[in-house]
Amino acid sequence: MVRPVVGRATIRRRHSALFLSLVVIVFAPLLIIATYLYVFAQDQYASNTGFTVRSDETSSASELVGGLSSIVGGSSSSNTDVLYAFIHSQQMVERAQEALDIRAHYSQNWSIDPVFSIWPDATVEDLMSFWERVVIVSYDQSSGLMDVQVRANTAEFAQQVAEEIVAESEAMINALNAQSRRDSIANAQQDLENALERLRTAREELASFRARTQIVDPQADIAGRMGVINGLQTTLAESLVEYDLLLQTTAENDPRVRQAERRIEVIRERISEERRNFATQDVTVFDTDYPRLIAQFESLMVNQEFAERTYTAALEALDVARSNADRQSLYLATYVRPTLAQRAEYPQRSTLILLFGFFLLLAWGAFTLVFYSLRDRG
Repeated sequence: MVRPVVGRATIRRRHSALFLSLVVIVFAPLLIIATYLYVFAQDQYASNTGFTVRSDETSSASELVGGLSSIVGGSSSSNTDVLYAFIHSQQMVERAQEALDIRAHYSQNWSIDPVFSIWPDATVEDLMSFWERVVIVSYDQSSGLMDVQVRANTAEFAQQVAEEIVAESEAMINALNAQSRRDSIANAQQDLENALERLRTAREELASFRARTQIVDPQADIAGRMGVINGLQTTLAESLVEYDLLLQTTAENDPRVRQAERRIEVIRERISEERRNFATQDVTVFDTDYPRLIAQFESLMVNQEFAERTYTAALEALDVARSNADRQSLYLATYVRPTLAQRAEYPQRSTLILLFGFFLLLAWGAFTLVFYSLRDRG
């Protein structure tokens, strides 16, 4: 059996519609974009610069001795984050506008190239949005390096904007330095005043204690009383020796034996009385015994010693703050000075056409799939 011959393939209506959609969705917009880029889009020159925020790593004598640099130190990484935010801030845009009139420069081609220009009566908010397009900042937080690229209609103006960014960044870092110095010295001075007031209070309390108890040093007073007890114990030992000798050389009813016994008894009672006075006897005019007296005195001495150490540490911290204030602790290290371009690199016309063509082709493909899916369902 012979199979029927397949008919010749012909272009149908849907094929023509598909090709027409390809022309309308892909080729026509791509032709318009290419025409605009090569005919109307103005050349742009790029100026590149790079910098980072560095901190002074030189240690002063006070830091080497006391290790107090952590008290007044800072983080250069956080300062670089602040600088990154500052470059994108309205303050940076306003200062660039005031110094270079960026609105006039980027709006001069508005009538010819509105895509890569800004309108002449743009507000500061519009300038900030446009600033993000012409000032590209790359920031590596791990290394702290910041690369800035500025695009402009002329190479000279791009370099001027880059130099203005570097100058304003240096001014901002210097302002941070000055603020840090003022804050460090003010905080250290306040800590020193607090420590001095604490030391003064501790010494006044100790002086008041001595005036109230009429005892300059309880330890010395106890040592004196211990000397009395030690003397009595020495006397007791001598009396016991004499008593033993009397027992060996005389009779028991000898009056000297009874007198020696009485002497020994009196000395022992005196020693017991003196020892009891340490715990119960009032040794001041305010009914204070020795245990309470020693506890109060030691507490006051500990407070005074702590106040003295706090005062010494605060004084050293103030010296470190003043030493750091006399030098530049933060500075902007520019490792790439603003460059002057010799040819226009932007807009990258070929790259933009390829990107637009790719996305338009994706859009056409999605449209085609949706169309055939609906056709098959219908």
